[in-house]
Amino acid sequence: MAAEIVNPRSDERGSDTDGGMEGAPAEPFDPAFALHRGGKMAVQATVPVRDKDDLSLAYTPGVAKVCSAIAEQPELVHDYTWKSQVVAVVTDGTAVLGLGDIGPEASLPVMEGKAILFKQFGGVDAVPIALATTDADEIVETVVRLAPSFGGVNLEDISAPRCFEIERKLQERLDIPVFHDDQHGTAVVTLAALRNAARLTGRNLGDLRTVISGAGAAGVAIAKFLLAAGVGDVAVSDRKGIVSRDREDLTPVKRELAELTNKAGLSGSLESALAGADVFIGVSGGTVPEAAVASMAPGAFVFAMANPTPEIHPDVAHKYAAVVATGRSDFPNQINNVLAFPGIFAGALQVRASRITEGMKIAAADALADVVADELSADRVIPSPFDERVAPAVTAAVAAAARAEGVARR
Repeated sequence: MAAEIVNPRSDERGSDTDGGMEGAPAEPFDPAFALHRGGKMAVQATVPVRDKDDLSLAYTPGVAKVCSAIAEQPELVHDYTWKSQVVAVVTDGTAVLGLGDIGPEASLPVMEGKAILFKQFGGVDAVPIALATTDADEIVETVVRLAPSFGGVNLEDISAPRCFEIERKLQERLDIPVFHDDQHGTAVVTLAALRNAARLTGRNLGDLRTVISGAGAAGVAIAKFLLAAGVGDVAVSDRKGIVSRDREDLTPVKRELAELTNKAGLSGSLESALAGADVFIGVSGGTVPEAAVASMAPGAFVFAMANPTPEIHPDVAHKYAAVVATGRSDFPNQINNVLAFPGIFAGALQVRASRITEGMKIAAADALADVVADELSADRVIPSPFDERVAPAVTAAVAAAARAEGVARR
């Protein structure tokens, strides 16, 4: 890989009271601030520059030969630069974690974190790019102009509904993968966990009636993805209740969602929709009353993924559900995007895919589920992010699917 994620200042982390960080909290020591001091990543060369001979090869005049060759055969850029192994992690800072619209500068620690996860879990180099604009067209134009330097684009923490438009327009104009992880990464890991929950309990995806709390980026993507994977019926709830065709207050995105989902014709509140439901998926926050959880079908699945407070606390969910998952690392079955995006991009980059298709995402979900298919229990329907089998399995599955779907170029 062309860049190694390192922190050259790792031996300089000190107390936050040493005057080195303006605006840091007054506590005598905060490990989060200590770890982030100076940033979490750096670029490290993969070739030596020890003397004039090395310099003449790494830079001028030797580099001119390589530049000329690429000018004559543009595809050589993949062989003689880092393009095919590096991803741009792009944000505008409008939907950062649970913090909301905090701006591009404040988003950088998260983008750096995303980059080191790419490297740690997928062997993929990534560059954080925080943009000082929230205009969808400006974001698209900026990324298009940056694209020659990258093999893929990971959109991150961009608020809905602009995230849908930005992803669509970028993929229309670029011949490299564009992937909004808040949508598709979440959907892939959710499907993998749902497949294994169904396996564990002897059920079929096609028989499951699912209710999703949240009609933002993740909720919309999960709903569409589950339907594409064969889940029987999905209803989505926003703050005003179930997204249904009879509502007149829907945005274009939600109007499209209403046409695809809710075959049962449900209306009204989330709580009413949960009566008899097989699956609850929470990507919204808030609290679901225990009585509504109790009304779900016997042996239900509860995936309450809001952080830091799940919509349904596991202690409550376990009273009624056969399988419980959250977005937190301190409970079993963590639905964590890091299980998906590093391997998905690694597989796409490996074959120089022009895009990431639905088939590639389904292949990723299937591979992820299969990692623990022989080890299933109520507390293990999804692997740990630190399971070393995950990234190779997802990478191989995505690369094979890209070839099968004709989007691979090697």
